[in-house]
Amino acid sequence: MTTTLRTPVAIVGAGPAGLLLAHLLDEAGIDSIVVDLRTQGEIESTIRAGILEQGTVELLDRLGEHSRARIVGHRHDGIELRFDGEGHRIDFPSLTGRSAWLYPQHEVLKDLIAARVAAGQDLRFGVTVTGIDESDQEHPRVLAVDADGKELVIEADFVVGADGSRSVVRPSVVGSMQGGYFREYPFAWFGILCEAPPSSNELIYSNSPDGFALISQRSETVQRMYFQCDPKLDPSSLSETEVWENIQKRVPGTDLIEGPIFQRDVLRFRSFVSHGMRKHRIAIIGDAAHTVPPTGAKGMNLAVADVALLHEALRALLQENDSRLIDTFEQRAMQRIWKAQHFSWWMTSMLHVTDDASDFDRRRQLGELRSIAQSTAGQTYLAEAYTGWPI
Repeated sequence: MTTTLRTPVAIVGAGPAGLLLAHLLDEAGIDSIVVDLRTQGEIESTIRAGILEQGTVELLDRLGEHSRARIVGHRHDGIELRFDGEGHRIDFPSLTGRSAWLYPQHEVLKDLIAARVAAGQDLRFGVTVTGIDESDQEHPRVLAVDADGKELVIEADFVVGADGSRSVVRPSVVGSMQGGYFREYPFAWFGILCEAPPSSNELIYSNSPDGFALISQRSETVQRMYFQCDPKLDPSSLSETEVWENIQKRVPGTDLIEGPIFQRDVLRFRSFVSHGMRKHRIAIIGDAAHTVPPTGAKGMNLAVADVALLHEALRALLQENDSRLIDTFEQRAMQRIWKAQHFSWWMTSMLHVTDDASDFDRRRQLGELRSIAQSTAGQTYLAEAYTGWPI
């Protein structure tokens, strides 16, 4: 038995991009069906970092009573760049009039799911998408198997792939899973969650001769920290004492508050930009179309920016039969994507130490950091990119 459903927009992926797109489409009076391979519990419990740009928070405000970003999240008006044993604060509001918010991605997802459930969204978990039928370019179909193992077909006027870096929709847009521009970095982040009060009220990005470290927060009792490591390092190979020694020596001059470590992982660094984001009436957004290193805090924010462009384009296409915005969607989205790729690469290369770096490379890197810390213009560029270009 095959179940066939009909909808204006079929969205594959119940991550931040897919759920926010469904919400904004609903505001415009456009129905959608959202499917995801994972269960609701898996989606809401997968802990990921979350630095939200101001424009992202402003869009999440449209969730109304379900938006907790400004209530539970923490507004950050700056970051500290630490190098050569000294800290240099970048004050966002004085430079740009904007701020960023610390609000983990899984909390954003809880808000989005709550908002969509309350609105009666057709939201289906445990659905395995097996492919996209493109035989009718005006009405693509999502082919899937539902949580009960039954075949499911979703006929749509438009299909959106918001299903992450292993997107099953991407091949329908660019022809293959590998169709894009790719860079892999020679280092990774060793990340921990620990039980401790905050060591700092704002994030510390630290460059040291021993490598990079990031001191972040989660709550008043749980903290998130990272240090640069070999991508092949086994997260369980270091004792707690060794972990704290590695973090502390990368943040000289800062007294970190240590506590029991209850989660550890190694996060590899990759950049990817798909060769395209749209073909006929199929589009990909978020991690399905691009990924960035976490240094610039751009991943989820880029996905939200994609949604901001795509939902307006779909509204014009489906309600007014106006294809001008959808025809320029990819070009407009790519401009921001490549700006974010540059910022992420720049922050990464400025703050991390490579194994083959010479004395010249090290001194040049410190000169670059001083050029930012000692220049209003340099600080302004960093603040503008970090808090987000207007959507």
